[in-house]
Amino acid sequence: MSYLKPALHHPKLPVNALGLTRRDYEGSISTLCAGCGHDSISAAIIQAMWELGIAPHRVAKLSGIGCSSKTPDYFLGASHGFNSVHGRMPSVLTGANLANRELVYLGVSGDGDSANIGIGQFMHLMRRGVNMTYIVENNGVYGLTKGQFSATSDRGSKAKRGAVNADQPIDLVALAIELGATYVARSFSGDKEQLVPLIKGALAHGGAAFIDCISPCVAFNNHEGSTKSYDYVREHNEAVNRLDVFFDRSEITTSYAPGEIVEVTQHDGSVLRLRKRHEDHDPTDRVAAMTYLARHRAMGEIVTGLLYLNAGAEDLHQRLGTVATPLNRLDDAALCPGAAALEKINAALR
Repeated sequence: MSYLKPALHHPKLPVNALGLTRRDYEGSISTLCAGCGHDSISAAIIQAMWELGIAPHRVAKLSGIGCSSKTPDYFLGASHGFNSVHGRMPSVLTGANLANRELVYLGVSGDGDSANIGIGQFMHLMRRGVNMTYIVENNGVYGLTKGQFSATSDRGSKAKRGAVNADQPIDLVALAIELGATYVARSFSGDKEQLVPLIKGALAHGGAAFIDCISPCVAFNNHEGSTKSYDYVREHNEAVNRLDVFFDRSEITTSYAPGEIVEVTQHDGSVLRLRKRHEDHDPTDRVAAMTYLARHRAMGEIVTGLLYLNAGAEDLHQRLGTVATPLNRLDDAALCPGAAALEKINAALR
């Protein structure tokens, strides 16, 4: 019965502002391989949601197909959830967001789901500025179908059985910045200290937030020659900054390295405090961020941290001028205003 979680827990477990324990943000027992980086990302999502005090029932978690898309079952068991078909999660998320903007939207996908079959949907979601947090659990392989290369596999990297990838990789971070995402970061599943604040910042952001999280596949892509293995990422990781997220400017403590501090206030009043590790990187400069990524990629470095941020970004609802009330709470008169209203709309389009 080891697959069952006990219903009872210690009465003195720490609680957040809602009076909920971290256990209240958990889901089912994971069925992924022991040591899978995806489970570490799930733990970081749980920690971020709990620390922010977001009620689980206010969250809509959506996914596609793949090992990564199984993970929403392992966190926020009391939230809304929808597991779509392969590569189609972005359109389902967009539709749900347009129908009800009051929920917190979290999309979880993989490199095969987003960079291969779903690349077109990923691109349109980024450029439309849908208010959501989109996390790609990037392991560079198709784990469910025995480890074939995905579109994010680096050229020259070796598969477990010795094959060498001859194709150029797709950098989802660079693509997200190019297409208009307004919060773009990269992290590593093995770096919880970096990942949790990045997720918190993304959840507080008022536009399209994207996090590419390198997550080694222990079954098919954690060997010598892989550029998505634990050892390779640790040896080539170059953290551009460290991030704190806090509200009301209350006092915080941090173990981050000293350096120049840049504070950016987001739409909801939260403050992102960036401790810069590289003085030549300005995360608020879109062109500079793209140049920085390209330069360090040529050096063989995996740049992690918050790479680009536009704190004043508009989301899809603001651009379309939609009604604030969720569609399921509108009455017939609002949904069907009549022929006169239709004629007015048609006249404006002539």
